[in-house]
Amino acid sequence: MDLRLFFSPVPEEIFSDIKKQGSFYKNIQVYQEKFPDYKSADIALIGISDKGNKDENVGTAGGADALRKKLYRLSKGSGAYNIVDLGNISEAIDTEQTFGRVQEVCHACIENNVLPILIGGSQDMGFAQYLAYEEMEKLISVLNVDAFLDMEDKDSPANQQHVQKMLMHQPNYLFNYSHLAYQTYLVNPQAITTLEKLYFEAHRIGALRHDIKEMEPVIRQADMMSFDLSAIKSSDFPASAQAQPFGLTGEEACQLCWYAGINEKLSAVGFYEFDVTKDDKSSKSAAVLATMIWYFIEGFYHRKESRDFRSNDYMKYVVSMPMEPELLTFYKSNFIEKWWMEVPNPSGNNRFNRNSIVPCSYSDYQQALKGELPERWIVMHSKLF
Repeated sequence: MDLRLFFSPVPEEIFSDIKKQGSFYKNIQVYQEKFPDYKSADIALIGISDKGNKDENVGTAGGADALRKKLYRLSKGSGAYNIVDLGNISEAIDTEQTFGRVQEVCHACIENNVLPILIGGSQDMGFAQYLAYEEMEKLISVLNVDAFLDMEDKDSPANQQHVQKMLMHQPNYLFNYSHLAYQTYLVNPQAITTLEKLYFEAHRIGALRHDIKEMEPVIRQADMMSFDLSAIKSSDFPASAQAQPFGLTGEEACQLCWYAGINEKLSAVGFYEFDVTKDDKSSKSAAVLATMIWYFIEGFYHRKESRDFRSNDYMKYVVSMPMEPELLTFYKSNFIEKWWMEVPNPSGNNRFNRNSIVPCSYSDYQQALKGELPERWIVMHSKLF
């Protein structure tokens, strides 16, 4: 597929004054006159100029270019960058056509082992991001960061019902759905109950803030991440149509992006609902988003590829339990503070084999030492049964 047909180049005025050789811009390939060879890249930046057919969200069409003005001027991080900026997906006839283009572009990137970073547009583009995995015929896990649950009915705006569409989509290849940073007073309790019945996870902002390190294993399960920027509090990120006075701090958002970046399993990420018309004079929101993406990329170039739990890279811990199961098996990386937990597949279904060793935290291991089954083990066992 010739992806060039879908894109328009990055406007020259965004980078024409950048002279610093150590800048982010000087260390990536940007679509100007020649379309970059994305198939040999590690990461592809992709702008979405669609506003989602909503007059109140018209500013999201300019999000990607506003972000570039800040990101390009940051200093290059560690690692040998192999990053391309493919420009912006050209304006389509309607949102549905843009939706299809996002799906095709994401699929082409993932298929070639290139991680797409989607920037701009409304949150319902996360569903197009999800559909990019459909042809791969494997179960995937989705991570959504959002102050809202977006499980409204079909009469609601598209960016408030895309999670519901994801859960109901057929064929169903959604193995796990995890939601971070929801605000209790903004969501319907019945929606939380629905997620729990499906053995999916939803973590409110208070729990995340209590111990953000406990979110790392949750993020490590994900194949893709969708980040609604309204999850960041308005004082740090005012440029969102649904900006809230409470929410993630900019620093916490960067921490989550770092965790997502180092997740070897994660293969696509999207940042949505950045409305440039609502940013302040200093473009604070653009600067926060640029820093988030910088930390995501920094995490990406700190990934460790080894996942052979039988190798010397991992220490194995076996805990005797006072109930079924008699033994719980844990693995800890000898290089970084990461833990995994083995959950036997009781159904014998080969579809689930890749999920039988799941991310966990040191606190799960400590809980097992006390003779208690970790909640993560119980939930995963219920999924596999």
